[in-house]
Amino acid sequence: QVLLIESGGGLVQAGGSLRLSCAASGGTFSSYTMGWFRQVPGNERDFVAAISWREIRWEGDNTYYSDSVKGRFTISRDNAKNTVYLQMNSLKPEDTALYYCAARAHGSIRSRSDDYDYWGQGTQVTVSS
Repeated sequence: QVLLIESGGGLVQAGGSLRLSCAASGGTFSSYTMGWFRQVPGNERDFVAAISWREIRWEGDNTYYSDSVKGRFTISRDNAKNTVYLQMNSLKPEDTALYYCAARAHGSIRSRSDDYDYWGQGTQVTVSS
């Protein structure tokens, strides 16, 4: 069983930045593809970004972003710390949501929430205009 705990959410003005963290325990972190999703009440959980478990071959080849965040958000991981990060810059009010961390065992990058095996409880991000 893998336990995921998100942190780093909060209230920020439009144009500001936040860095989310997701600490994992209970599994082999380096073998998991990690993803970030977000959800607004009444809506489905939307894909934000993912990073593969495998070694990077060239810059950007092991990450994938939704079009809505590409160029503003950066996902990264530190296998020594069992942690995945989401650096969010140039935040917009429409980025306001509950952000979830997810893990997918030995799988390639996917953008569907159903493809992920483990989920955190979420951290709230609120961007004021």
